[in-house]
Amino acid sequence: MTATTTPRRYNITTFGCQMNKADSERMAGILDAMGYEAEDDPNLADVVVYNTCTIRDNAEQKVYSYLGRQAKRKQKSADVTLIVAGCVAQQEGEKLLRRVPELDLVMGPQHANRLGDLLEQVWEGNQVVATEPIHIMEDITKPRRDSSISAWVNVIYGCNERCSYCVVPNVRGTEQSRTPEAIREEMENLGQQGYKEVTLLGQNIDAYGRDLPGSTPEGRNKYNLTNLLYYVHDVPGIERIRFATSHPRYFTERLIRACAELPKVCEHFHIPFQSGDNDILKAMARGYTHEKYRRIVDKIRYYIPDAAISADAIVGFPGETEEQFQNTLQLVEDIEFDQLNTAAYSPRPATPAANWENQLSEEVKSDRLQRLNHLVSTKAAARSQRYLHRTEQVLVEGQNPKDSSQVMGRTRTNRLTFFAGDIEQLQGKQVPVTITEARAFSLTGEMV
Repeated sequence: MTATTTPRRYNITTFGCQMNKADSERMAGILDAMGYEAEDDPNLADVVVYNTCTIRDNAEQKVYSYLGRQAKRKQKSADVTLIVAGCVAQQEGEKLLRRVPELDLVMGPQHANRLGDLLEQVWEGNQVVATEPIHIMEDITKPRRDSSISAWVNVIYGCNERCSYCVVPNVRGTEQSRTPEAIREEMENLGQQGYKEVTLLGQNIDAYGRDLPGSTPEGRNKYNLTNLLYYVHDVPGIERIRFATSHPRYFTERLIRACAELPKVCEHFHIPFQSGDNDILKAMARGYTHEKYRRIVDKIRYYIPDAAISADAIVGFPGETEEQFQNTLQLVEDIEFDQLNTAAYSPRPATPAANWENQLSEEVKSDRLQRLNHLVSTKAAARSQRYLHRTEQVLVEGQNPKDSSQVMGRTRTNRLTFFAGDIEQLQGKQVPVTITEARAFSLTGEMV
């Protein structure tokens, strides 16, 4: 069987983080180039890809329930190609084939660019497992972007941190930075295609460049995120630049100053803190204190007073006492985040914390998560009020799916904003919008 006998269709279902979304776009680009057509319904697709996440147990279990349905379908129709990609694939490897024998291909995130080659092996009659660590090939695929306005651009793959709860280094491998030239070239292509906004992506983006050879006369590595921002800032056509995800251990004042100086870099920082208690941070092996985290936020607000700050937090980490949880609540109370992604601790395979005996009950974790989420919503709603009656520049991305008379886009501080307008005329434009209503996580306004 070959890939080109009739127009065949593919479906990619993506779980998890922005890195996974970027990987899915690259795999879609490969399938497009092979003559496949995108299909929204996995049950009608000839090639079904689940790009998986293993950060939390519930995401993993959801994948298995989806796979069960497709395995039944494959038993009736042998010409369905069933693929598990991403972090669960990397973590489980051949065990996945034993659990779901109908699978054709199991491939870790480092192999996303090799999808075409791996499918050739499948069509030769092989069941393929690709989870060995490799040097990631420079990205020559043309991703099938989900948006025509904003695009992800990977700058560093993998992570060398060893947080005691986190499975990412095990499944995404060690850090591999792309060269500044390759990143700029991809951004120039995006600018030529009409994209207005780029988000530079890395699991730990502040580590960018430290694996690339090259140092300055002072002995510092010339490759770092700050220098990269200066290097790509003038790419024609790109009007906004964002970056994620940052690590407090490596976040520098020089980076903050660069963001204040460079007009295209948006005033939005995503810096996970995970816990507001120093003993828990130490047990997590995060490498900073809550005092250092607060100093970073103070510096950001000194240089860029209106910056939006979002973060991630984990409650119910093994051994967390009520008093230690209160320290997390105090941090959220004091800093007033614009947005906070929260999660109850979930033990992950092959991580140190999963084997500790001081695990907390699901009831305690659930109670703490509810209390944190309530505080987050209250604080975000109060923080949102600063937008009322202000005029914000909104980059229009699409139509409001709930109200066709409205368009939606984001402010430079990443606040989702709705206003009346014609999508045909406004998509991709930056429009001044006076804010008339401010909710916890979104705004409504009127075009000036």
